[in-house]
This record gives sequence, structure tokens and C-alpha cells, in this order.
Amino acid sequence: MTTLSAYELPGLCAMVCMQGQGVVKGYAIGRAAVMSAAALEVVHYRVASHEVESECERLRRALAQARDELQAMAGTLPEDAPRELGPLLTVHSMLLDDPMLFQQTCALITERHYNAEWALTSQGQTLAEQFALMEDDYLRERGADIRQVIERVLRVLSGSSSLLAELEAADSPEPLIVVARDISPADMLRLRGGRFAAFLTDLGGPTSHTAIVARSMNVPAVVGLGHLRALVRDGDTLIADGFTGVVLVNPSAQVLQEYRQRQADYARERAQLALLRDAPAVTLDGIAIKLEANIELPEEAQAAMLAGADGIGLFRSEFLFMGRRDLPTEQEQYQAYASVVKTMAGRPVTIRTLDLGADKNLDGDVTVASNPALGLRAIRYCLANPEIFATQLRALLRASLHGHVRILIPMISHMHEVHATRQAIDAACTELEARGVPYARNISLGAMVEIPAIAIAIEPFVESLDFLSIGTNDLIQYTLAIDRGDSDVADLYDPMHPAVLRLISHTINAGERAGKPVAVCGEMAGDARVTRMLLGLGLTEFSMHPAQLLDVKKEVRQAHSNALRVKVASALNRAERIDLASLSA
Repeated sequence: MTTLSAYELPGLCAMVCMQGQGVVKGYAIGRAAVMSAAALEVVHYRVASHEVESECERLRRALAQARDELQAMAGTLPEDAPRELGPLLTVHSMLLDDPMLFQQTCALITERHYNAEWALTSQGQTLAEQFALMEDDYLRERGADIRQVIERVLRVLSGSSSLLAELEAADSPEPLIVVARDISPADMLRLRGGRFAAFLTDLGGPTSHTAIVARSMNVPAVVGLGHLRALVRDGDTLIADGFTGVVLVNPSAQVLQEYRQRQADYARERAQLALLRDAPAVTLDGIAIKLEANIELPEEAQAAMLAGADGIGLFRSEFLFMGRRDLPTEQEQYQAYASVVKTMAGRPVTIRTLDLGADKNLDGDVTVASNPALGLRAIRYCLANPEIFATQLRALLRASLHGHVRILIPMISHMHEVHATRQAIDAACTELEARGVPYARNISLGAMVEIPAIAIAIEPFVESLDFLSIGTNDLIQYTLAIDRGDSDVADLYDPMHPAVLRLISHTINAGERAGKPVAVCGEMAGDARVTRMLLGLGLTEFSMHPAQLLDVKKEVRQAHSNALRVKVASALNRAERIDLASLSA
């Protein structure tokens, strides 16, 4: 959390406010509905020796009840529930079903005579500390899963009222803004039917459950606020700015009026943008630009179609493998891939092969690696596990029969990985033919450009592959030696660094010379502030979250591509930082 002492607003001097991380754009104004945190309020006492067995049994029953509640929710999700909730509820029920959680907590009851609540919070703290030490930012945030399931069990142990009842008690004619230490997937499910204007949490990051589900609900959200929950009371007036991550508590009438105006302006802007859905993405000088969508689950293809996407530029297939005990079968994968291809109705669908490994094993176990980002992941993992890779390739080839499928290989750094991948695809084709299973024979193969090595020595890769896709998130991280999940160096993570832009430019130019398409599918592609800069680098294919597509299309339609190329090339030749404002002049 950061306290700002001089947050400027038009016509005002300054205002103290809370600063977090905005993870869903938008403005929200409403009354605070503060969620209690059972884990922070449990009683601590010691049990007698003769009570140890019954206390362990009380814990066992609470774990079972919490697990049964989650499984019941997962099995009765309404059709319009956010698609992420089912897998997240399953993960939480699996954690509660893990015998180690009960055994280690019961050991504290037996050895130290802690009551069940005390033992459970102590064990939870130990597990949270272990997750906090992990280098991978995604895994660090998965420590929130442990905390959330423990808080659910604590609510069962205490017999406290349901979450929704707590918030309904904060009755208000105005929209409610949920304020919480953290929000579990199950709690998000209960909240989704309410009239909540925004979600604010002390914890979390861009990949936390609150962020994921809030995006699917299209509700403004700010996370990582630090201690907001301790400072806010039920009924306080709040303003949440999902653009800047700013939260204002009990603002003045003048500030409220200012944000109501911003809210109205933003609503009008979105309504105007919606009119661009079917408009062509063509620059002022007649350059056609492809705007495609990034998705993680098959159901999201429909959102891409509704946004007017030209195709799927990145389907992160690893999300089909996560949150489950077993591997998805070839048939399961085929059905998932085929459903996306059919939904896109002839538009290209780029499916990235499995990007897991090292510290993210498929069975949910965590392997300690000295540097997971540089370890056995992505294509390295797939080539080291040929049966897993072969199953996925067969499913992809079968799905290609229904439309235009492009296979995208992540983390390529050597030409021998390209050759090995082609051999694996040939072997998968041979096996399908032996089984008499049809597939399309004109499938395209591409590689992610996310390691500086491939961007620097791009020519042989361009010649050997059908297309390239630049993953700017990892390319920036590896180029600048900056862990984007490390808050201590987050300010050094710089997408506009001249070295990063030169690598992107070099890749795009090589593709242009060879007549091979090059896309950007990292976060930069969906950031409308840098759209003109990317056009100036010569980019003609963008892929982003469907919600970002219309903002980028607006910039494309107002830009003169060739003029931008002259400006950007001049800045790169001088090794200068590009002034984004000058590109809009």
C-alpha cells in the first residue's frame, strides 16, 4: 500500500488516498461493504490432553463440510457463472481433501494442545510463507488459495454467518463496493448475484482470483491495497478508480461530482467504441491491421467473436491442464480445441502448446528449481515428455479439420527445437493415419519470440517457420533481467526500453522481408497507449484480451502508419526513448 499525500484533481489542492493496482478498468462510486476476515479473529486457547482427540475430530468435520460445500457449488454453477469459477472451486476442494492439511494441523493440536482454529491458522501461516518464497509470480499468488480455504474452514468452525448475509446487512440504496482482505472463488460466486459496483482487496495481484473473476464479470477492481479493510467501515462512501488503482474514502462533494462526470464520460466512450465493432481496422493510409484475441478457455472464443476479433492470436492451452489431478485425454483436448475452431467460423485460431514445467508440475506438486523462469518449461518440457506432447499434437491436428489452426511453440531458443517439433508433428500425423483419423494437412507452425536469442538470430527461424508471435511479457523480462513479479524491481520493468523495441523491430522487419506474418500477443498489444508506436515498428497483427480490442481499433483507425514508421525508425536509430505523445501529434 502507498499513501499519496498529493493526489491532484481539477480545481482541488490535494487529497490523501489509498493506492493499489487497478486490474479491471472503470470507475465505481458506492458504499463500503466490508467483509470480515475469520482468520484474523479466531480465538486462541489450549485444550486439555483428554480433549485432543475430539478437537481433531472437530477439525476433520469442518474440513469435510467446507469441502462438501465447495463441491456442491461447483456441481450447481448457473449457466451464466464466470467460466473461471468451476476450475477454481475444484482446486479449493482438492486442497481441503489433501490429507496432509489435516495431519499437519492435527499434529499441532496433539503436540501443542492448540485449539483447532489456532492450529489451522498456524499451519496456514507456515504454508503461506513457503509459497511466498517461490520465485514464480503465479505460484506466489497461489498461496492465496491456501489462505482462502483455511478462512472457509474457520467460518465453519466458528459457525459464522454466510458471506452474502454479512454484506446484505450493509444495506444501502447506493451500489455497494466490496472491501476485503482477499476474496476466494467461492465467495466471488456468492457475490456475483449482488449489486456490487467494485471489488477492493488488501491482497492480490493481476493473476489473483479477484482479478480473474472481476474481469469475467466486467466489474472494476483494485487489489494490493495493503490495509484498506482496517481503515474502512461499513457505509463509508468510496470511489474506486480501476485505471489508476486509486481508492478514495469519504471524498468531498466536489470530488464525488468530478468522478461522477468521469464515470458518465467513460460510459459514453464505451458506447461510442461499441459502434466500431464491425468497422475495419485500417489506418488512415490504407494499411489493414489484424486484431485478434487472446483466450485461456474455450468458452472465451464467444467473447472474441462478440468483440469483432479477426481470429484467435493466442489460445493458452495450459489452462486445460491446470486445476485437475489427471491429464486431459486426447479426446478432451480435441473437443476443447475443436469448439474454439468451430466458434471462430473460419477465422485463424493460434493454439500455443503446453507452457508448463519446472516449478509447475501437472499433478499439482511443486518442484524446487534454482530459477524456474530459465528451467525445464514450455517446449523444453514438452520435448522431455514426448507422450504428453504427442497427445496434444494429435488433438490439435484433429481439430484442424474444422478450420484454420496454427500451432504456436513457446520458449523456442534453438533451431534443433524447431526440427524436433516438426518431427513430433510428423510422428503424430503418422499415428493418426494408422488409426484412420482425419486431419488437415496444411497446418501452420510458428514460434513465440520471447527469448532474446531468437530475436537476435531471427533469420533461420523466419525461413523455417510459417509465422512468428512476439511474447513481449517474457521478452522484456529476459532482455532486462527483471522479474516482473518482483515488487522490488518492478519499476525497472520497461516495455519502452530501446533494446526491447529494437528486438521487436528486428523481428518484424525480418518477417516482412521473408513474407512471413509476425504478431505481438503480449500485454503491449492490448495497451492502446502504445498502439501507434507498434504501428511505427511495422506491426500489422495484434492479439489481446477481447475487452481491449475496440480501444486498439480506435487508435489504428486514427493513425497514419507510414508517417509513424518514419518517426519511430528515426528514434530507434538514435537509440532514444520514443515519446509516445509525439506519435499522436
